[in-house]
Amino acid sequence: MRIAINTRFLLSNKLEGFGWYTYEVVSRIIKNNPDCEFILFFDRAVDPKFIFEGNVKNVVLSPPARHPILFFIWFEWSVRRALKKYKVDVFLSPDGYLSLFSKTPQIHVIHDIGFEHYPKDIPWLASKYLRFFFPRFAKKSRKILTVSNATKNDIVSKYDIAPEKIKVAWNGVSSIYSPFTDKQKESFCLEHTNDKSYFLFVGSIHPRKNVQRLIEAYSLFINETKSNLRLVIIGSNMWQGTSLSIPQNVKSSVDFTGHLSSEMLSKYMASAFALVYVPYFEGFGLPLVEAMACGIPIISGDKTSLPEIAGNAAVYCNPFDVNEIKTQMINLFSDKKLQQKLSVNALERKNLFCWDNTAKLVWDEVVFCYERSKSSYKFD
Repeated sequence: MRIAINTRFLLSNKLEGFGWYTYEVVSRIIKNNPDCEFILFFDRAVDPKFIFEGNVKNVVLSPPARHPILFFIWFEWSVRRALKKYKVDVFLSPDGYLSLFSKTPQIHVIHDIGFEHYPKDIPWLASKYLRFFFPRFAKKSRKILTVSNATKNDIVSKYDIAPEKIKVAWNGVSSIYSPFTDKQKESFCLEHTNDKSYFLFVGSIHPRKNVQRLIEAYSLFINETKSNLRLVIIGSNMWQGTSLSIPQNVKSSVDFTGHLSSEMLSKYMASAFALVYVPYFEGFGLPLVEAMACGIPIISGDKTSLPEIAGNAAVYCNPFDVNEIKTQMINLFSDKKLQQKLSVNALERKNLFCWDNTAKLVWDEVVFCYERSKSSYKFD
């Protein structure tokens, strides 16, 4: 069986979101299936850390696909021609995009369709592209994989897709995330946060991540508690021009780290007082699971997929209500029993999330697609 995989988000020093999902799933699929042939499609030079040994061929297809016009060219010209050239049996796309003009059986992963609900949160042309093509991708795909029941239900409702066409496979969590001792936390904070404990946010600086309201809630929290807890925000701007306003009273206590290595990110997570993760739209919410693996308390938004993922490891708030976010920050800060309860629940719940399980569910659908179609289609 010859499988092609869209791996354009395997980027050195930029492994976020789609990239992490692609790496965790694809590395396991390749390792577990040495009798199959894999062709990985990149849109730029391949970083050595993403060169897998054995049954893998790396193919760089031009042009680099980072603009809606280039998306179309890459998938409908470069990818389609490569699928035909290499006589691919199944094409797997972990980032949701497909080639509409190819007759090769295709499976894709739709992580969320937030752009349908909040189209103004992203640049105009990208929004138009996604809202035009994703319903067509959903109908074209032989099978849709997604990362939460919330996203599955959204796809069914918005795109009129039969529920049985969609398979839910939760994300996993990397083994680098694990609890720190109090001494390890103290040492880390001494070196990196001026010897102060901190609330943590992890994610791109993007409107739907709700970072502005989080900062405003933190400002109110500081006004009311006079606490020396800091706020650390880890992530980079997803779109150029995204800006945040920092209230004067917390200008010196909000830290922006930008993008971090996975090793450093795991240390920040394990050393945090709590994760505050309040997007108003999310397909899964990987930082929630990473926080669980570290055993730290969570304050979560109560919209879309977040309650499904965080379960009893979090306390919840309306992400559109700054005062409610602030109130939960105060409640957690002042209640040690609640802190301990959430930590215990987190370490228990994190066992539900495993990349090995995710990769197996994805691979099962690839095999099913191949077996169903191997004698019934022709290459275009």
